[in-house]
Amino acid sequence: MSSRPTFHGCTNILIIQLGDIGDVVLTTPTIRAIKETYPKARVSIMVFKPYGSLLTADPNLYEFVETARIRGSLFRRLHEGIAFSRHLRKKRYDLVIDLRTGDRGAILSFLTGAPVRVGRQGVKNQFWHKIIFTKILQDLKVAPPPVHPGADQSLRVVRELGIDTEDSIPKLYLSPDVRLTAGALLEEAGIPHGNKFVSVNPFSRWKYKEWNNAKWGEVIDRLWEAHRIPSVLIGSSEEASACQEIIAGRTGRTFNLAGKTTLGELAAVISMSSLQLGVDSAAPHIAAALGTPTVTIHGPTDWRGWRIVDEHNIVVSPEMDCLPCNMMGCDNTGQSHCLEQMQADPVVMAAEKILLNSDQAHLLPR
Repeated sequence: MSSRPTFHGCTNILIIQLGDIGDVVLTTPTIRAIKETYPKARVSIMVFKPYGSLLTADPNLYEFVETARIRGSLFRRLHEGIAFSRHLRKKRYDLVIDLRTGDRGAILSFLTGAPVRVGRQGVKNQFWHKIIFTKILQDLKVAPPPVHPGADQSLRVVRELGIDTEDSIPKLYLSPDVRLTAGALLEEAGIPHGNKFVSVNPFSRWKYKEWNNAKWGEVIDRLWEAHRIPSVLIGSSEEASACQEIIAGRTGRTFNLAGKTTLGELAAVISMSSLQLGVDSAAPHIAAALGTPTVTIHGPTDWRGWRIVDEHNIVVSPEMDCLPCNMMGCDNTGQSHCLEQMQADPVVMAAEKILLNSDQAHLLPR
C-alpha cells in the first residue's frame, strides 16, 4: 500500500459515485483505502437516493450525501439544483474524487467549490471537463489478481493518487436497528428467527439478464423437496407482482418481500439467508459483501470483470461458445437465447453444493 499520496493535508474528502447499487457496493474498498491513507480525514460519499442506506453503518465513512434524479418543470429542476449546490458548498470539502466519467458527477464536483477536484478521462472527448476538474486521470492501470476485479473499477482511480488498500474485498455493515427490522419482516412473513431460508432475486433492471419464471419456480420447489428450505423473493415494488407470479402454484414454501423493504433492510434480509440465488444484478454484490454465499446466473455479461468465484460464490452460465458476448441480448435485441435455453439443473446443483457445504460446516467441532 502506498504511503505517499499525491495530495497532502486533506481533512474533508468527498467521493462521488453516481453509479447503480452494485457500483456503490463495489466502492466500499475505495472508501476504506481513502480512510487508511487519510486516517484523520472526514470521508464522505455522494450517491443516488436511496443508495446511501447501504452505507449507514460503514465505520470508514463520515456521512453519505444523496442526490435525487430531479424531475418536473425546468423551474423546479433549477430551484432544487441551486439549493443542492449551496448545500454542497457549505460542506467545504478540500478534495473531491469523481469515480465515473459522466457529466452529472463532473458538474456536482465543480459545484462543491473544492480546491482540488479529480476526475477520470472518459471514452468521448469531454473537453470542458478540463475546466471542471483540477486533475484528470488517464490510462488507468488494471490491477491483477488477487485484487477484486469489481472493486478495482474504482480502486484503480484512487491508486493513481497514491491511495490504496491491501484489502480489496467489498464489505457492507448493518446497524442493529436494521437487523431488528428485517428480522421482524421475516417473522411477519412466516419465517421464525433463526430459521434457514434462501433469498432469491429473479429480476434485473435489464431484461436481457433475466431467466424464465417457470425455471425459477422449479428451482424453488426442488430445493424445498430436497432440503425443506423455504425461499424468500426480494426486489423492488415494481417487481412485486412478477414475484407473485413465480410464487403461484409452488409446492415449496415461498414468501414475497419484494417492495416491502428499504434498501438497507433488503441487505439485512440477504445477510440472514443461507444462500442468495439470483441473476446478474445488485443483490449478489450485496450478498457477497455481507458474507452470504451466492449462486448467480450470468448470460451475455462477463462476470470475470466484476466478481470473484470461489467455493462460496458460484457463477452459473450457459455452456455456449458465444459467451460471454457482452451484448444486450443476442445481437443487442434485448433477448438472450442462451438464458432461455438454460435449464434448472445447473442452478439447483450449484445451490445444493453450497447448502450441503454449509450443513457440513455446522457439524464440525468448534
